[in-house]
Amino acid sequence: MRRRFARRPRNSAIMPMLVVIVLAIVWLLATNSIGQSTSVNQAGIIEDVVVHVLDVGQADSILIQWPTNHAMLIDGGNRDDGRFIAKYLEQAGVQQLDCLIATHPHEDHIGGLPYIIEQIPVKAVYMPEATANTKIYEDLLDAIKDKGLRINIAKAGLLLPLDGGISAAFLAPAGDKYEDLNQYSAVLKIQYGQARFLFMGDAGLVSEQQMLKSGQDLTADVVKIGHHGSADATSEEFLDAVRPRAAVISVGRDNDYGHPDQFTLDKLAERNIAVYRTDKDGIITFMTDGKDIEVGTSRSDK
Repeated sequence: MRRRFARRPRNSAIMPMLVVIVLAIVWLLATNSIGQSTSVNQAGIIEDVVVHVLDVGQADSILIQWPTNHAMLIDGGNRDDGRFIAKYLEQAGVQQLDCLIATHPHEDHIGGLPYIIEQIPVKAVYMPEATANTKIYEDLLDAIKDKGLRINIAKAGLLLPLDGGISAAFLAPAGDKYEDLNQYSAVLKIQYGQARFLFMGDAGLVSEQQMLKSGQDLTADVVKIGHHGSADATSEEFLDAVRPRAAVISVGRDNDYGHPDQFTLDKLAERNIAVYRTDKDGIITFMTDGKDIEVGTSRSDK
């Protein structure tokens, strides 16, 4: 099933031509631009939910937009990614972030956030109860304080008070203390109509097991794979509970870690899960009206 989108001029080199694929019962090939993929009406109001998985190398940053002109940001890449992300937000028409989520305090997730907080108004900040003895973590805390914001603790069971018909809840962290900082990752599930997305941060096997034991509904149409596709995340049991139709991996080209691990890729292939990777596909954009989901890929000029 194909859908037409309101056209608008392409306004940035950040957003070039896309290959658009319909994610429904079958995947249908089409060609479009990101201006069309972000459906807006004549008043410039976003009509659908749009998830942008940004190409920030061996790091994470995800922008989510939903009606009416609401937006959230999950993570901010490395420190040097701050300007690129802020420019992308501007070109996407983001004037304010309803919430900013720092999944955990590793630099490849929080590095660009101090700059972004300085550039764009933020209504609410969510972070897990985890700390790091690093300069970038201190810079983030300073930026939050300077803007008069307070930190809301991200933890399993917390619902985000969002307008616009979208629901969002943290599924993790479910514990209070972990040896590995990645396991503190704030895992977020959002739902719009029948469409569901799961964002794993760097959560690994320990966190996955806790989520499985909690009895929470983990099912999602699209999952952002944990820890850049490493072998210490994305267990078979967890994938079978989530049952995604598509998976996206945020990962750097020719990275030193060997991410994504072939073991992870094999598990996805065995389940016929469509895989998108920022190192191969660039910026990955999902859009849904609450029923069908479309996905487009584009190269950035970062």
